[in-house]
Amino acid sequence: MLRRFDLKSRKRLGQHFLVDEEVLQLITASAELDPDDTIVEIGPGLGILTGELAQRAGRVIAVELDDKLAASLTETLASFSNITIINKDILRLDPAALLPAPGPYKVVANLPYYITSPVLRHFLEAAVKPERMIVMVQKEVAEAIAAGPGQRSVLSLSVQFYGKPEIVSYVPARAFYPVPAVDSALLRVEVYPRPIVAVTDENGFFKLVRAGFAASRKQIANSLAQGLGQPKTEVLALLEKAGIVPQRRAETLTLEEWARLWQVFARRGDKK
Repeated sequence: MLRRFDLKSRKRLGQHFLVDEEVLQLITASAELDPDDTIVEIGPGLGILTGELAQRAGRVIAVELDDKLAASLTETLASFSNITIINKDILRLDPAALLPAPGPYKVVANLPYYITSPVLRHFLEAAVKPERMIVMVQKEVAEAIAAGPGQRSVLSLSVQFYGKPEIVSYVPARAFYPVPAVDSALLRVEVYPRPIVAVTDENGFFKLVRAGFAASRKQIANSLAQGLGQPKTEVLALLEKAGIVPQRRAETLTLEEWARLWQVFARRGDKK
């Protein structure tokens, strides 16, 4: 197909095309598709996965940034009446505007590594969220997203706030062409109807979380004081009100504890 359309993998766009049939089937099985499903595929590439999705789902909306690839997809997938090719940057599109009608949808993507976090945030923070995301990402990133207590990060908390991530399978580099320098993992995120913890200001909440991780591996009291630019004595008092031991580290806190800490900070702000 690359020869036929005079195409080359563009390193700048992080293009690595899936060439393993077993992995292809694993992706479609993990999406648990039925004829009523609407799928948003990001980075369809050569359209191999796109065609498989179209055979199982009701509608596939494939968003491809590469002009030449988008043009080739229009030709190679012309026999499918349920595929729409959109030649735009997914990060500049409102997910709701992609859908032909309001309703549930799923995201399937073999993501270029460099846009993994922005794409996840783009959909999880959207007004109209998907019910499930099946994404191929770098192995280490998948492990960071699915991390449990003691290994959490801003990335894992920002995903787990909106949904439950699970590594479906690890995928070797040889499953792609050209072969990337690292292995991948297939990640499934079951998106909650609403965030797992209730906060009144999501932006403020994550600003606090980022401040908690401002100083890597430091005690939460020191990291928050540095990240927020506040006296440690004030931070200690707030941690005490939230019932959080100041000697703990940010990566050990649960989302429930972060929400409790945010409530204490927010109440303090209301009083000022």
